[in-house]
Amino acid sequence: MADEPRLQGPDNPEWTEDDFARARPGREVLPPEVIAASDRFRGRPKGSTSSKKSLVSLRLDNDVLAKFKAGGPGWQTRINEALRKAVG
Repeated sequence: MADEPRLQGPDNPEWTEDDFARARPGREVLPPEVIAASDRFRGRPKGSTSSKKSLVSLRLDNDVLAKFKAGGPGWQTRINEALRKAVG
């Protein structure tokens, strides 16, 4: 398609077998501060594996979800608190 960006070109040629053979993990070639910055946001939050919570999927009415999201970040926690209050 005409609107798609070009993935290969003079500034970004397709990799050859030699390119792949010479490639090294970022941890081997990037400065420590770059690695530290990228590690801050990877994966689940610390302690989440020992959490007493379960990942679930459920459908909520759009207006209910919009009300919780309107309160900004932390809307999932607020839903959990409302459910906890509802069950006693």
